[in-house]
Amino acid sequence: MAKKTINLDMTECNNREMRIGTIISWDGKASELVEASNYEQRSKHEKHHHGCPGGKGKACQLCELSTPFSQQTMCANAIVACQAGNLTDCILIEHSPIGCSANHIHFNIAFRIGLQRRGKSPENLKIFSTNLNENDMVFGASDRLRRTIDDAYERYHPKAIFISMSCSTAIIGEDIDSVADEKEAELGIPVVPLHCEGFRSKHWSTGFDVSQHGVARQIVKRNPEKIQKDLINIVALWGTDYFTEILKPLGLRVNYLLDMASYDELQQASEAVATSTFCHTLGSYLSTALEEHFGVPQIDAPMPYGISATDEWLRAIAKVVGKEDIIEDYIRSEHERIQPELDQLKEKLKGLHGFVLTGSAYAHALICALKDLGIEVDGSVVFHHDPVYDSGHDRQNSLKYLVDNYGDIEHFTVSKTQPFQLPGILKRVKTDFVIIRHYGLSPVAAKLGIPALAMGDEHFPMGYNGIIRLGNLILDIVARKKFNKVLSRHTELGYTDWWLSQEDPFVLAHKPELINEPIYETNGGRYDG
Repeated sequence: MAKKTINLDMTECNNREMRIGTIISWDGKASELVEASNYEQRSKHEKHHHGCPGGKGKACQLCELSTPFSQQTMCANAIVACQAGNLTDCILIEHSPIGCSANHIHFNIAFRIGLQRRGKSPENLKIFSTNLNENDMVFGASDRLRRTIDDAYERYHPKAIFISMSCSTAIIGEDIDSVADEKEAELGIPVVPLHCEGFRSKHWSTGFDVSQHGVARQIVKRNPEKIQKDLINIVALWGTDYFTEILKPLGLRVNYLLDMASYDELQQASEAVATSTFCHTLGSYLSTALEEHFGVPQIDAPMPYGISATDEWLRAIAKVVGKEDIIEDYIRSEHERIQPELDQLKEKLKGLHGFVLTGSAYAHALICALKDLGIEVDGSVVFHHDPVYDSGHDRQNSLKYLVDNYGDIEHFTVSKTQPFQLPGILKRVKTDFVIIRHYGLSPVAAKLGIPALAMGDEHFPMGYNGIIRLGNLILDIVARKKFNKVLSRHTELGYTDWWLSQEDPFVLAHKPELINEPIYETNGGRYDG
């Protein structure tokens, strides 16, 4: 029996940089990153858990640029809040000071909008904070955690309670595992510890894995009594349910995980016929856990963005569910249906250049969709790069799929949402618009005179209809290009002239000594370096 890559006997999961070699800073051609990742050889090398070929470095670790500072970021604890905290009949308790809950206004808006998109009744998040103070940091806060669990259970009677660890409680050594075991026995419901302290990992995507680890370990049915042959798991965020539409001809119902799912929907994940995801970066951990521990196969195919990738994705699903006899006719009819409108869009979009700035696998997929619309892409920023996914499936290598099928990307950058780098990154490419997933970066592009499409509904571009939706939306975005040009003449970015004159956005990584240079003269005054 093949060795399992995910250990559900442990309450903690290994962070991404240790487990699959995630990097957060790199710059070059996309083809160079594909070659450096060496995906196929790594994934065949004992599931990449015995190090990379040659035995050098951490598991699958690539060399990455080292920048002297980080302008802004998120953390694994925040991601747990937007995963385990977004379940409809469960509770998340953040064992932390109240400051760790600062993101919840944003998450609550996304939660309510997401419920409406899926046809569910809007409601607010149910996230509690233990609200630690100085006294708790000195003498411990386990009793405060116990009281919060009791209060949450008495108020809402949830079907499960999750406990998230913060930097503060990790520093003082709070034993959330023991409290969780104690309360689970007392209340008779799953109480799930989530080890997601912010300094656990250098990239926030580990928080997705932590949440999914807890669900797979303590919520999913261990020994399902039945297999629902018409049920497919889709690991996703808050996006609109476009998956049901495209999978209906295969006779499949969608079980969305994790955001906005109910306890029962989480439990039945082991009863599904297969698992897929809107983004391999976000969903590979749970997909692999369901495959290894529960026998639910994951779909080994590119993500369904762009025509060719959607074709391959549907063929892979049809193979798993035994519907290969009908899938080719369905694909052919969909091509014929969208072709007239697609041709019109390509004519209108001819000559445009786009830029994608999102999470890694999602960016690869969006670029495929843009190129199917005839839009050129000279550059992209991804927030991190995984040299290999947990599954080890080479057909999920989305960056290689992009390069092999659509050509190279000249300026392919890995950077963890660093606004100070964007002026230099965007200056070296030709672009008429930018697609962005993290809204805080949109104003930077806007001030540079570039229209920004903030992709709030992450499912928007998926499938055949998604190509048409995306093309029409881009036409709307570029129509306001003049507004952005005017805006750029009347706004400033707040950076020194010296920094804005740099040709290399990674100059501080290549020449770290510059960070200690004394004073630079600027038009706006003096800057003390």
